[in-house]
Amino acid sequence: MRGEIKLISVIIPCYKQEKTVVSNIKKIRNVLSRLQYAFEIIVVVDGKIDNTFKRAKTVKGENIKVVGYSNNYGKGYALRYGMAKSRGNLVAFIDGGTDLNPRGLQMLLAHFEWYNADIIVGSKWHPVSKVKYPWWRKIVSKTYGVLVKILFGLRIRDTQLGMKFFRREVLVKVLPRLLVKKWAFDIEILSVADRLGFKRIYEAPIELDWLELESHVSKNFFRSVNESSGTVTEACFSSSSLNRSTFLGLRSAGVLSGSIRLSQERL
Repeated sequence: MRGEIKLISVIIPCYKQEKTVVSNIKKIRNVLSRLQYAFEIIVVVDGKIDNTFKRAKTVKGENIKVVGYSNNYGKGYALRYGMAKSRGNLVAFIDGGTDLNPRGLQMLLAHFEWYNADIIVGSKWHPVSKVKYPWWRKIVSKTYGVLVKILFGLRIRDTQLGMKFFRREVLVKVLPRLLVKKWAFDIEILSVADRLGFKRIYEAPIELDWLELESHVSKNFFRSVNESSGTVTEACFSSSSLNRSTFLGLRSAGVLSGSIRLSQERL
């Protein structure tokens, strides 16, 4: 494997999860504690509009950090915020909530090592995934997958599932090129990574028990497609001026200021 795994950073974006955030953090910590690697957990509360931040802070541990901000900016912003504060040379994220079984993190890590990957994506459509999903959600997900393949040429069947692993080198090169949006983060980061030559992107099995009350994807399906096609096209297909123009645009908008920069010094 390219480079020894020294530290795994796991980002948990949370929004309006005051009832489940404590148990989720503890479950994820229990899974990570069984690994052979050191780890840190970074909980990002995407808008302090309820008691999610306060309750998350009650979970104590030297390797647990809870951060947040007043307004709700969306998943993409929350993940970039957490990644900028991470120290690991392997960075993962898992969506807050109870839909995804956190034991999938172990499976994704095993696949990461086996494939010597750049990115590992948790996938509902992996042959051995265990998924409890209503039929109409399957149609929506499959349709989205077809659109993603047509628009962006990705070989990944499930870009949107909220569990992924990234080599830090990938994030250092990709994040400055992204346009932070609420719903398009997953497809955007995968498409830009692929465009930049990080081709070792593979899928791994997960366990998902879908809960309607905690899922927001269906409400934002077409919005996500629209944002994805716009932001990824802008970021990916102006390769000669990709770094400079996108970086300057983000910087002028304040997106890359302060705490959202990802330093290469931590590699």
